[in-house]
Amino acid sequence: MGDENENKPIARKVSNGDDNNAKDIINNNAGDGQEVTLKAKMTLVNGITVIVGSIIGSGIFVSPTGVLKYTGSVNMALVVWVISGLFSMVGAYCYSELGTMIKKSGADYAYIMTTFGPFMAFLRLWVECMIVRPCSQAIVALTFSVYVLKPIFPECDPPESVSRMLAMCCILLLTFVNCYSVKMATRVQDYFTYAKLLALFIIIAFGMYLLALGNVQYFTFDDTKTEVTSLALSFYSGLFAYNGWNYLNFIIEELKDPVKNLPRAIAISCTLVTVVYVFTNVSFYTILSPSEVLGSEAVAVTFADKAFGMFAWTIPLFVAMSTFGAVNGILLTSSRLFYAGAVEGQMPEILTMIQVQKFTPTPAVLAISLLSMMYLFVRDIYALINYVGFATWLSIGVSVLCLPVLRYTQPDLVRPIRVNLFWPILYLLATVFVTVVPMYASPYETGYGCLMILTSVPVYFIFIAWKNKPKGFQKAMGSITQKLQKLLMVVRGKTSQ
Repeated sequence: MGDENENKPIARKVSNGDDNNAKDIINNNAGDGQEVTLKAKMTLVNGITVIVGSIIGSGIFVSPTGVLKYTGSVNMALVVWVISGLFSMVGAYCYSELGTMIKKSGADYAYIMTTFGPFMAFLRLWVECMIVRPCSQAIVALTFSVYVLKPIFPECDPPESVSRMLAMCCILLLTFVNCYSVKMATRVQDYFTYAKLLALFIIIAFGMYLLALGNVQYFTFDDTKTEVTSLALSFYSGLFAYNGWNYLNFIIEELKDPVKNLPRAIAISCTLVTVVYVFTNVSFYTILSPSEVLGSEAVAVTFADKAFGMFAWTIPLFVAMSTFGAVNGILLTSSRLFYAGAVEGQMPEILTMIQVQKFTPTPAVLAISLLSMMYLFVRDIYALINYVGFATWLSIGVSVLCLPVLRYTQPDLVRPIRVNLFWPILYLLATVFVTVVPMYASPYETGYGCLMILTSVPVYFIFIAWKNKPKGFQKAMGSITQKLQKLLMVVRGKTSQ
């Protein structure tokens, strides 16, 4: 795919009519001998910052209270943080085989498509693209705006309308960056990842100093909760903080030497984040009591107020920088999920298009951005995330299930990395525990989440399974696609399929 003859029909579509500018750009691009495709420009360091920057958002700074709430004691909370990190490492290890075996953008969507077919893949695609990713991006952007505005409104929360407008500006700015250049987007990810790590290292360094002075009074197993449901919910909170370890797999087509760099980036990133998370929590408890942590809306800010005095203002600044980088990471990876779904024919054709000068998936970037900005005006946006939160881990579990299934159904696939089957089986057993038990403990949220997933079924059968649609509908969609191609200067380029 992607040779000159094959691209001609798409180029003729774009230049159809009087748009000579579009025609000139595409002809010049063809004359340069460049394929219109996503370019592999990301290095190992870029890969590490994508994962670390996507995992570390606002959670570790703002609210590590969920784990403590369900464990009851500081020491047990630290145990959960360690096990959650190890659990994420096991999942990431399984993904390293899947990612180097199925080298397509889209990560778990691509793996489920290859293993279980289009219907199961679309269930994952629908929930992730239409709810989880845009909601997550909107929430992180809102967190960014709140912390940027904190110095202006030190005694109260900033006006909701102002927060939402600033969040929209954040999304729009990063949309421009991601449409303009993949290299620029990865640089933003690099720099803001370094900033958030610097903030956490400052907290850790001060915490270790206090620990050396003997501030260990809160490190006990007193009041530890032993109920199975509480334990499961504590892991649910811990794993949520590690969410994002699989994000590099979504953009694997743009990673240089993925067979070598994907497993290295995953291993380095997951180890680094686990160590940072655990030691950051240790630092919090050297100066904050369990009741103070549970009563704080932003634990890192409360820590800074007690530890840094007049310099406490720096932590909200770092939280804002952290969330800004997290919005960029979600945008960078989510757009590739839209792109991957369109390549498989499960999203509108325009989302398969690549900008002919910048080689960025501009329509896909714009799609996730527009959806995110729409969710900024939904009052119960946090409830939506809670409703489908379990679906995220369920779908990752299904993706890991692809590994042993493909060993049986497609044993001849080239596997540069071959994971011992003990690890995916262990991960699947743990996934059952952290999804089924919360379903029992929170049936209301789970029920709404299941209903949201089921909304994908009629969409699938009407828009995807039904092939012989009316000619008028097909003509209208084709016309819209051509107009958008001319407007955005995009064509369908070469893919890995």
